[in-house]
Amino acid sequence: MPSDAKAHQVRQAIAELGADAAIHRLGRNDLLDRRFMRLAKRRWFSRCLADSTGRELTHGKTLIGALALSRWIRKRCPDQDMVGLLLPASAGGAVTNIAVLLAGKVPVNLNFTAGREAMASAIEQCGIKTILSSRVFIKKAGIEKAPGTIYIEKVAKEITSLQKGLATVIFSSGSTGTPKGVMLSHGSIISNLESVAQVYWVSNQDCMMGVLPFFHCFGFTITLWFPLLSGFPVVYHPNPLDAKTIGELTKKYRATFLLSTPTFLGNYARKCTPEQFASLRYVIVGAEKLRASLAEQFREKFDLAPQEGYGCTEMAPVVAVNSPSVKGSRQAAHKQGTVGHPLPAVAAKVVDLESSERLGPNEEGLLFVKGPNCMQGYLGRPDKTREVLVDGWYETGDVALIDDEGFLRITDRLSRFSKIGGEMVPHVKIEETVSELLGTESCAVTAVADERKGERIVVLYEHESTTSAELWERLAGTELPKLWLPKREHSLRVEEIPLLGSGKLDLARLRSLASEMLEPGREEGRAADRVARWVSSSTP
Repeated sequence: MPSDAKAHQVRQAIAELGADAAIHRLGRNDLLDRRFMRLAKRRWFSRCLADSTGRELTHGKTLIGALALSRWIRKRCPDQDMVGLLLPASAGGAVTNIAVLLAGKVPVNLNFTAGREAMASAIEQCGIKTILSSRVFIKKAGIEKAPGTIYIEKVAKEITSLQKGLATVIFSSGSTGTPKGVMLSHGSIISNLESVAQVYWVSNQDCMMGVLPFFHCFGFTITLWFPLLSGFPVVYHPNPLDAKTIGELTKKYRATFLLSTPTFLGNYARKCTPEQFASLRYVIVGAEKLRASLAEQFREKFDLAPQEGYGCTEMAPVVAVNSPSVKGSRQAAHKQGTVGHPLPAVAAKVVDLESSERLGPNEEGLLFVKGPNCMQGYLGRPDKTREVLVDGWYETGDVALIDDEGFLRITDRLSRFSKIGGEMVPHVKIEETVSELLGTESCAVTAVADERKGERIVVLYEHESTTSAELWERLAGTELPKLWLPKREHSLRVEEIPLLGSGKLDLARLRSLASEMLEPGREEGRAADRVARWVSSSTP
């Protein structure tokens, strides 16, 4: 490079070289299941898995159970490339994922919160003929049994004591439409785990509190395979909203590592005690923006700052993360309001939204990332794959900037902008203002079609004591541009903000709900209902 190169140019060149070099580290037989087998043989009698049912397994028992089940899978599904899994985050769910890989098949963890249509689409796209599930789980979750479902309880009775590139397909959240099957190789996931391990140093004295479902890429990579390949135990609980049980398990197993979403973290901040979370060393949040008010609330109560990270299913999934500062180090490890530095072996760049020209530090544009953890493509969708993979770079669809210290700041999702009167209006910035006004995280911004301006902003929120009119008056008094403000009647109070099973906003349902509530005649109907209730309550 020229002698007058700027710091950010040198940093970018090194990051891209690192991403390219990391691809050459992996051997042909460097597979997730093989790595776990080697580690389990070394740590045979140490604790590996536990869950909220009280089940506990050593590495040895985990491997034996997975090998036995893998033989059954090979015999039962000889001509099937992929096997569906409909299981909660649990010891049994983890063993089954290992077993499917050991059988030479691809495990596909089905999103049981996405609804019948989305799950049927995933099954059809993958050509799944066999689904492994649990009779107890199906009953508790109220899920309709799909064709080809086999219960693990039945399989266990058939197994006696005597007895490759693609690692998984993870379906995108489908928050904006039909979920896409993201094909992740063993190398993608192993590379991502090795990068995470360079930032977060762990030992066999650590313990993961696993609350994310395995159909969530952060759950599959970090709460399933990170502990399995790093040699420290993990305890699972299938319901990430059950703060009481999660607090109790964290205390019982002295968990040190918690990965969550801001939605779930807010629940823990309210309901868990400092004694329950006293053992935690690392709390990492991702999947949606961590608001400063929530971060401060958690830090004050537990004396531990949650570290915000960023990722996407297509990158297996971690791209960047903040981390606690190392004592004696001059290197800044975290910065408030950012998602940290890109991981080792991951490179990021920001380009202009219109010209696609690469931008400099602190300039906002479209984010591209690359590294050995990048997906192989979308299952059966080469057209969609070509749209997002350009010369080895993945187009994230997120609007971001990289500051002059190399920290990545996500400012919005490209799909979460509305074009009103020719101007791009960011939903997230409006949400942040509403959240500050109401003192609650339970709010969301969407848009509906408008013949004159293209789109109209709609605010939905949960807050019993604030009326729509009051919220609009307070919004009008902020510094938000007038173009960004919803109409008075477009601030809608709802019983519940629609969320996906991952804790992220269900953007498709959000837009649909806003449209339903703003249908002609709905406002008159709501007014009539209010009058009827008032008359009823006033009648002796």
